[in-house]
Amino acid sequence: MLRVAVIGSGPSGVYTAQGLASREGDGPRVAVDVLDRLPCPYGLVRYGVAPDHEKIKSLQGSLRAVLERPEVRFLGNVEVGAEGTRPAELLRLYHAVVYCVGAATDRQLGIPGEELRGSQSATDFVSWYSAHPDAAPGFPLDARSAVVIGIGNVAVDVARILAREATELRHTDVPESALGGLAASTVRRISMVGRRGPAQAKFTTKELRELGTLPNADALVREPELALDPAYERPEGLPGATRRNLTVLRDWARRTERGHSRSVELRFFLRPVELLDDGRGAVRAVRFERTVPDGGTGVTGTGRYEEIEAQLVLRSVGYRGVALPGLPFDPATGTVPHAAGRVLRGDAASPGQTVSPGEYVAGWIKRGPTGVIGTNRPCAKETVGSLLADAEELLRTAGPRTRDPLEVLRAAGARPVEWPGWLAIESAEAALGRSLERSRVKIPDWAGLLSAAGSGGADAGELADAGELEDRTR
Repeated sequence: MLRVAVIGSGPSGVYTAQGLASREGDGPRVAVDVLDRLPCPYGLVRYGVAPDHEKIKSLQGSLRAVLERPEVRFLGNVEVGAEGTRPAELLRLYHAVVYCVGAATDRQLGIPGEELRGSQSATDFVSWYSAHPDAAPGFPLDARSAVVIGIGNVAVDVARILAREATELRHTDVPESALGGLAASTVRRISMVGRRGPAQAKFTTKELRELGTLPNADALVREPELALDPAYERPEGLPGATRRNLTVLRDWARRTERGHSRSVELRFFLRPVELLDDGRGAVRAVRFERTVPDGGTGVTGTGRYEEIEAQLVLRSVGYRGVALPGLPFDPATGTVPHAAGRVLRGDAASPGQTVSPGEYVAGWIKRGPTGVIGTNRPCAKETVGSLLADAEELLRTAGPRTRDPLEVLRAAGARPVEWPGWLAIESAEAALGRSLERSRVKIPDWAGLLSAAGSGGADAGELADAGELEDRTR
């Protein structure tokens, strides 16, 4: 029996577990434990996909099927890297460990004023409306104007959520506290700004079109800015998605505003250089430098500047991996050094890097925060192929692993949430939705999640009557 730990239950972790559990042909049987710091599985599918994107969120069904396989065991609420779960300690419990821990933080702008009140990470906003238990209990939305810096799908998501009426989200699983915060929001004007042009934008056409069909907000764009991009009038030879994006933006530029009280405006060729202080330590505007194409794929500054009013600034310029204690880490790329998924140890500047037996990576911590959810499939497949090729050697050199990791974790003081505990959380969230006359509603805090997981499926209404769950979600 080859025992493998997969660290992380997002798409990359679950696809890795699927590849290991469904292997065919000769070789050892494989038992997989999927460990996660949170008591809930699915990673960014649960805590990163916007609540109004129910089709994408339905991917949880296929991930669930993997985690319910007899060869796979889910162990949530386990902090890997803490005492008892450091890499060397895990290798005494498992023949192999695959780290699928993603990219846990966001990139900074690195400009003056970024520390001002009202300057926030888009990741923090997403965590708040997605009910991540680490998120702060409230989010400041007492602004007239918001600037979202970035032109990727996450930027589109946060701009869209800001532009929606709270009633449009009532049918989703957004937590009650976030729904109330969005209902009280005073944000009416949202600017989504990129330093490059529309042909370099990272959003998908589906996301872009959705932004243009919001029932209570106008979608705006300035055709002179679009025309700065050489591809705007000559899209021949561009990838299909880019051509479609340009077609949508051209349509926006030439249509009449609908006169809604809210608006989302896409701005291009503007590079943020400073967040401006209102004199009281809060943001009043963002100063941008106008850029122009440099003849390649980049831009160059023009020395001309523009200010966009904003009391709320959300940076959405990418994620970044975080070093895990006991694992090598390349700070330049935010990834773990590897060869086809096999972790490499040693000085990267010399030819002395060697494969670390039994240690592997997959997902964003392996390749960086690029691609869509489906990109994790081939990434995980490569790593699984490397691990299975090493299986006989791992068994030969490490010998049998007879101790049950679950018992070892409990003895070390951990309180793992197994699959029945997650099912109890699901049951509690469904009951909470019924008690609030909504669909399923997420539990947004650690105490509520762990209480539900330990309740063995106790009805959320009973917990709310006891003064616990409902108070925390309002």
